[in-house]
Amino acid sequence: MIMPRACFNRLLRTVCDEQSDKSYRWTSDAVTVMQAAAEDYLVGLFEDSYLCSIHCKRMTLMSKDLQLARRIRGLNDPGNR
Repeated sequence: MIMPRACFNRLLRTVCDEQSDKSYRWTSDAVTVMQAAAEDYLVGLFEDSYLCSIHCKRMTLMSKDLQLARRIRGLNDPGNR
């Protein structure tokens, strides 16, 4: 895992609290699966974004590269909702 488990756990609980009035309880296995899925998605997004920056003949990743990668992925991408 890339992110520390405690930090991701806090982030997950914060997002759940903001999205719903209910209080959710997460098992440790569920948090691990959510963290693995989130990190896998982000790593793929950064890989695609870096390819966009290389295509522009740059070595520096910029926010516009991330935006382009998300746009290329399309509306079916979970990050574009």
